[in-house]
Amino acid sequence: MKIENTKAQMRKGILEFCILGILERKPAYTSEILVVLKDAELLVVEGTIYPLLTRLKNAGLLSYKWEESTSGPPRKYYAITENGALFLKELNTTWHNLSKAVNIVTTKTNQNE
Repeated sequence: MKIENTKAQMRKGILEFCILGILERKPAYTSEILVVLKDAELLVVEGTIYPLLTRLKNAGLLSYKWEESTSGPPRKYYAITENGALFLKELNTTWHNLSKAVNIVTTKTNQNE
């Protein structure tokens, strides 16, 4: 089993959660979202994020609007919807509980070695 594959799967599993968290702060276009993810060391390529944003939009968790840009073509700004905010709240609770459980299990495992 290759560690890089496992690490990539772990990152992919939390991308929706991270994107909703980013957009809860303020609407953003794709490049801005990618920068925040990159700064957090969650390396994501455009080919991964576009289908994810479309899926979140189709699920009613995001909306978007086009805005003119002074430095090129119009940009599609994504924003979290009311349903998206409720969904994010649930994900936050789940993440807190999961993180707590994983910390307990891995701490006890490390202590028993």
